Amino acid sequence: MAQTLIGMRLLHRVGKQIRIGRIVETEAYQGPEDLAAHSARGQTARNTVMFGAPGHAYVYLIYGMWHCVNVVTREAGVPHAVLIRGIEPIAAITEKTHGPGLLCRAMHIDREQNGADLLGDKLWIEAADNARTPNIVSAKRVGIDYAAEWAERPWRFYDADSAYVSTLTAAQRRRLLAAQAHHHCAPNAASFVAQSSTKKFL
Repeated sequence: MAQTLIGMRLLHRVGKQIRIGRIVETEAYQGPEDLAAHSARGQTARNTVMFGAPGHAYVYLIYGMWHCVNVVTREAGVPHAVLIRGIEPIAAITEKTHGPGLLCRAMHIDREQNGADLLGDKLWIEAADNARTPNIVSAKRVGIDYAAEWAERPWRFYDADSAYVSTLTAAQRRRLLAAQAHHHCAPNAASFVAQSSTKKFL
């Protein structure tokens, strides 16, 4: 599922506005065996959504300031989830999105969306019509050195052609943005909303 989500669109309705981003980076977590997963220590008040039905958002707060959004992916009782680490802005996004906390701030996603049904009309994921095929690469997950052998699992996936991957250097990001600007004209944001597929992915 973590690979499948690359290239999909994450949408959040905020008032009369729909914020849209193309998912370009994800990480898979497969608790309770996976020591990097929040579910590794069992079910708690914080991670209850991970143990619930698939297709729901698990949103948590880290460092007292950054929210992170995950997609619950397995049947109830199997606490697997995919963290969305980076999105490419498409519509109604003006802030940085190359990181899980940054994208949540830009998309106005917080604990209020924890447990949201991703088949609903508030926060959802959908397949994009005529989307470019992502160049998917796998790597180790970020910031989980404490997870012993689980830290070595190549369960981070990203579109190598995107400038919005969280681990890029500033120079790498500039080069990719320049290449994109050279090959593509910037689309009109309103047209993306109008063309947005009505077919929900999950």
